[in-house]
Amino acid sequence: MTDTAMATEIRQTPDVVGRFFERETATLAALGPRLRQLAPRVVVTCARGSSDNAAAYFKYVLEILTGIPVASIGPSVASIYRAPLRLDGALVISVSQSGKSPDIVALQAAARQAGAFAVAVVNVADSPLAAGADAVLPLHAGVETSVAATKTFLASATVLAALVAEWADDAGLRAALRKLPEALRAAVAADWSEALPVLQAAQSAYVVGRGPSMPMASEAALKLKETAVLHAEAFSGAEVMHGPLQLLNQGFPVLAFRPADAAHAAMGEAIDRLRAAGGRVFTAQAGPAGPGVLPFASCGHPLLDPVLMLASFYGLAEAVARARGHDPDSPSLLRKVTETI
Repeated sequence: MTDTAMATEIRQTPDVVGRFFERETATLAALGPRLRQLAPRVVVTCARGSSDNAAAYFKYVLEILTGIPVASIGPSVASIYRAPLRLDGALVISVSQSGKSPDIVALQAAARQAGAFAVAVVNVADSPLAAGADAVLPLHAGVETSVAATKTFLASATVLAALVAEWADDAGLRAALRKLPEALRAAVAADWSEALPVLQAAQSAYVVGRGPSMPMASEAALKLKETAVLHAEAFSGAEVMHGPLQLLNQGFPVLAFRPADAAHAAMGEAIDRLRAAGGRVFTAQAGPAGPGVLPFASCGHPLLDPVLMLASFYGLAEAVARARGHDPDSPSLLRKVTETI
């Protein structure tokens, strides 16, 4: 069978990330001191869809390493409601593949007018979003044909983590990021097929995470919806214990992203409760392989483990879509570029 574009683009991710570091290391190195000098008391993000999940991952990484609060502003606040913003001395991070959705461009412009310094993370370096920013971090991902964003999402998350590493001058994270391309090669080759027949037959599924893995759970749930037409919802390992737990029955599929960070023990307790409630839990975690354990390749830093878990998940999502009779490249109701106002 001929590979789907989604499968091909997943495999391109290690080269995309390597290319970014080859071309933009100097840009990152210059931005770090600039942001330390700016010293914003708050950061706001501007994105939609998969890009918003990347921005949420950035939120966790920045807040964990620096304590600076990050908030997502709804683009319609600027594009439709035209509300005056109060962002003097703040930083706005815009994330977009195309860089031309009118509402994202409008929010960045409104934030800059309100006094914020704007950094755009985009795949199209000559886009309106890039043109309107104070600093640009191009993904260098090349054309992404599949409607489902994979290499551009993973590149966006990596670039945002790299921005935090430079801003915080974190040598450990900076060094781990340089190892990421090789770790991604192992991640995209990982075998998560144990979960395939369960998801193929499912009507619904949960994806759970905690901390930086929570936005990756949201991205995984989104991919199951848009490529496999499978109703999937993402929850934190804490929130799932409230109302969502009641929906579990025998065999209900659950994917759990469990990095070896401060939430590792709490996630273990959540996984035990989900299994006890009847969930068929598949856990991505470090350690020996075994039934229900999904292998992933770590690069030695817990903040980056969720990126590698998601890289492995993408291959599973592509296979689930095909197994359920869907073309993951061309969802019937979606387009590659969604331009909203």
